[in-house]
Amino acid sequence: MEFTKMHGLGNDFIVVAGERKLPDNASELALSLCNRYFGIGADGMVYILPSEKADFGMRIINSDGTEAEQCGNAIRCVAKYVYDNGLIAQEDITIETMGAGVQKVQLTIYERKVDKVRVDMGPPILSGLAIPTTIDAKQVVQQPIEVDGRTFAFTALSMGNPHCVIAVEDAVSFDLETWGPRLESHPLFPRKVNVEFITVNSRSQIDMRVWERGAGPTLACGTGACATLVASVLKGETDRIATISLKGGDLLIEWSESDNHVYMTGPAEEVFRGSMKGV
Repeated sequence: MEFTKMHGLGNDFIVVAGERKLPDNASELALSLCNRYFGIGADGMVYILPSEKADFGMRIINSDGTEAEQCGNAIRCVAKYVYDNGLIAQEDITIETMGAGVQKVQLTIYERKVDKVRVDMGPPILSGLAIPTTIDAKQVVQQPIEVDGRTFAFTALSMGNPHCVIAVEDAVSFDLETWGPRLESHPLFPRKVNVEFITVNSRSQIDMRVWERGAGPTLACGTGACATLVASVLKGETDRIATISLKGGDLLIEWSESDNHVYMTGPAEEVFRGSMKGV
């Protein structure tokens, strides 16, 4: 198996191209190869596949073997891979995802390589049951959630995958390892949830740290950054365009008033290439 190691702001993936469909043993491969001590090491595996609806399809398997519906950092890596490797020549492309349908991607090229990727992440899903949560409401904003004797206020939405956004005094130093896994598997979220802890510093800048469903603490989460902006706008705390500062770097997020879509702009990088025998 030939692979390329890539990352979006430190959220890293084993990228595999050339398969006609998702391998039957994709879950087992992800569990083995994503291990940072006995494998290649990554937050997940990304398969670039054919699509009948878009230029390319992608499937994402988390490091715990579960499949993710969508991933903003992964889609930027896919976009960079297909252009830089000559699989497509145009700068406007489409990529089909499992949970968010076909997404439009715009590339910024510098010295014949992709420098930045702008992704139309589509409209946020705000209905409580559709996210999904167990709350039957049009919007889930500043709802209480109790875990191990502590109560948080959360805002929930979906960007093709479910998110729980919680404002804290200092997101940068917040104890992810304690509260992330407890909230991820809380009964309010029937398919578990990605958890973002955020601190709004101004109307145009937010600090964010993330516990990703199926992967744990990661350096960045593109859909989480989108969810962070939407949640902050719903609470009236930020403008509709803001920089989201993650542990691995910054993403520029815009929630457009004209079409209700969320747009994410950020980088993607190739780290190395290799091959695995017996896979």
